[in-house]
Amino acid sequence: SSGINAEWPLRPGASVQPIFAVRTFQTSPKVMDESLEQACKFIGAGCATVGVAGSGAGIGTVFGSLVEGYARNPSLKNQLFSYCVLGFALSEALGLFCLMIAFLILFAL
Repeated sequence: SSGINAEWPLRPGASVQPIFAVRTFQTSPKVMDESLEQACKFIGAGCATVGVAGSGAGIGTVFGSLVEGYARNPSLKNQLFSYCVLGFALSEALGLFCLMIAFLILFAL
């Protein structure tokens, strides 16, 4: 026996068609690196955006505390409102910083 199966003889120039279609996913390393980088950008931007939800919760807490404080002592209305505006501004600024970082991750890196 010369190593060739006698039941299935092949001619030297014959083309062999596979019985089952085989599909492979071939990508170059550059394409894989770009898609991995894009996926990491989306994950990082999503993580940075979580701070915006914290900002919304902080704003709700600030105004809830204003209502509660005003209900307890109405004579401190002006002082409570100034503290409320300060708390709102700080909480909103942190939310905007988180959003800015998310946009920097997506579009500047």
